Amino acid sequence: MTDTLNLSIELLKQPSITPKDENCQDMIAKRLENIGFHSELMYFGDKTDTGRNSEVKNLWARRGDKAPLICFLGHTDVVPVGDVSNWQFDPFTPTVDNGLLYARGASDMKTAIACFTVACENFIKKHPNHNGSIALLLTSDEEGPSINGTVKVVETLQNRNEKIDYCLVGEPSSTKILGDVIKNGRRGSLGGILTVTGKQGHVAYPHLAVNPIHEASSALADLVNQTWDNGNEFFPPTTLQISNINAGTGANNVIPNTLTAEFNFRFSTETTEEGLKRKTHEIFDKNFEGSKATYQIDWKLSGQPFLTERGELVTACQNAIKTVMKIDTELSTSGGTSDGRFVAPTGSQVVELGVLNATIHQVNENVSVDDLEKLTLIYEKILENLLLD
Repeated sequence: MTDTLNLSIELLKQPSITPKDENCQDMIAKRLENIGFHSELMYFGDKTDTGRNSEVKNLWARRGDKAPLICFLGHTDVVPVGDVSNWQFDPFTPTVDNGLLYARGASDMKTAIACFTVACENFIKKHPNHNGSIALLLTSDEEGPSINGTVKVVETLQNRNEKIDYCLVGEPSSTKILGDVIKNGRRGSLGGILTVTGKQGHVAYPHLAVNPIHEASSALADLVNQTWDNGNEFFPPTTLQISNINAGTGANNVIPNTLTAEFNFRFSTETTEEGLKRKTHEIFDKNFEGSKATYQIDWKLSGQPFLTERGELVTACQNAIKTVMKIDTELSTSGGTSDGRFVAPTGSQVVELGVLNATIHQVNENVSVDDLEKLTLIYEKILENLLLD
């Protein structure tokens, strides 16, 4: 077995369900220290908290002190496995079968971490006196609330004036062939929880009650039918989805007192958080004018949209993919959020490049063994493109 496959298997054996890291980051730190990296384990959160603010382990490892700094960004935590009996192989017993490596985290994204690490080892062995600096930032909080992970490490780096110039996120970006798609941006995510308060009563006496379902229906319809923007060259139009609506007492003869609804915007750089909030409130204010019901919206911003224009990092990735895979890669901003959203606001160029995403978060998650060797080589070529004269 190759170095990349061996390391992948060792990482995948660790049952690091978010926010646990188990032994993953220590394993990587030890290997990086052997090739001249200085490693720091950073802990944020509360040891005694088992909720959103639970303690999270993070690794910052850096080699060199000069610019430019290229940082490989990844996460060692994985999502829960669900019913283990539905898996072909035990999810934490990595198994190679018919050219595929099966395990939870195989594609999202422990194998990319192995590829990062081995690519650094190979590159430094060949070029010990390279330009600039190389770093790895690993968290165990990406699949969770993402409040004590990458965002806190980035804040720490900013406070001590460490600037990431290029950030390569190992999220599974490929669609059909390794390297066919790289993400050079992500849409923003803005969530809202709507509460409409009416007056409870008997359905036979509606004049004595205020039905929050009826009062909210026209506003929700207008919200769904609103055109927020038309997108641009890199982003599709902003979308809104209502994900949950709850009302009622459980009895069919009672008008409920309240309705709650959850909705989420995935928004482009053509609009802003403030603009979306303003338009939403305008819609509700118009529909609730003269109503005896009241409404309230509690907002949560999960991430701003970001975009890395064509430049040094995008070109380095495209050229590396062309060299190894002999294909032209497509730039995309589709999909959900990633921890790249915490690095992009610092002015860093951010790109996501990883294995195929066809089985992420699924039962029997897997990755092509052959792709691991190719991705390791792609990462090495990116280092050469950015750090060699």
